[in-house]
Amino acid sequence: MLKKTRRALALTALVLVAGFGGLAFVPGEVDPVAWTPATTMPLEGALAPNNRLQAAQPVARGELYGPEDIDVDSEGRFYAALEDGRIARVTADGAVEDWVNTGGRPLGMDFDPTGNLVVCDALKGLLSIAPDGTVTTLATEADGLAFGFADDVDVGSDGVIYFSDASWRWKYPNFMNDLFESKPYGRLLRYDPRQGEAEVLADSLYFANGVALSSDESFVLVNETFRGRISRVWLRGPKTGTRDVFAEGLPGYPDGVASDGRGKFYVAMGSITNPVGAFVAPRPWIRRLISRLPSALWPKPIRYGLVIIFNEAGEVVETLHDPDSETVFEVTSAQPSFKGLLLGNLHDDAFYVLPPAQ
Repeated sequence: MLKKTRRALALTALVLVAGFGGLAFVPGEVDPVAWTPATTMPLEGALAPNNRLQAAQPVARGELYGPEDIDVDSEGRFYAALEDGRIARVTADGAVEDWVNTGGRPLGMDFDPTGNLVVCDALKGLLSIAPDGTVTTLATEADGLAFGFADDVDVGSDGVIYFSDASWRWKYPNFMNDLFESKPYGRLLRYDPRQGEAEVLADSLYFANGVALSSDESFVLVNETFRGRISRVWLRGPKTGTRDVFAEGLPGYPDGVASDGRGKFYVAMGSITNPVGAFVAPRPWIRRLISRLPSALWPKPIRYGLVIIFNEAGEVVETLHDPDSETVFEVTSAQPSFKGLLLGNLHDDAFYVLPPAQ
């Protein structure tokens, strides 16, 4: 089966070359480099497929589109970051309110200790939204380099904000060029409200996405989506300021990550590994060619619902699946809360809540 897949991929590559001639070798705006993916974790053991995500319940079906991240306030009201720039609020009785429109593309969100909703907006930067809906821009650059794609955020107990700039080079909505190039344009950043400016904690990341602090806030995780990897940056202790690999070879593309505050991280997987990705990784000329095709002809992500739960030692302890994507697919955020596990996505018209296990 594997040999047939490789032959099919090779044949596809030859057809593309024949059809587009030397276009794949002509320099252009997208300048890919070769790389070798890590060995992918098999879907077995703690990663073995199950149907647990199929118990998730949709919220506000038909009234929301692309609710990438979800949070909940102390009153049990949901907040959803939408594709059209809105942050919608869903009340306890299910009513949807157009709470705020950032004028950009809000993504990751987290409440700070004073009740403000801190938002990473791919177009507007790092924002803080007061309970009355007043929007304040906190930062749009760090170390003299403007954010290209403010992505996800986690706020510490002291109010210090940790967030990602997925790609300073390829801005929203052209982020797929970051995948085609496979160069490290991502950054992990920190914003201390007392200082009023952002600083770089780690750079040279491969599409820096989800961000989450450990339960004791001694380290922070950042997902490198297009490497199938999670990196860890130490904030306290003998390793302060250093970076290491928390987990790699994930069976897909990690998007958001959130801590339950009790020693577990919930990693939302946007999709599972596509064999085409492994084939084209060491062949930059194919990725250059694909980048020049209409997006309708690009390889499509595999529809699959998956959340991977790690302990703070980097071990997989549990997984939640929807293999047939009957209910949930393309999970972009998985936020533990007193209301259940809140599940965001990019291309559905509802978000989902997985009730707590009985």
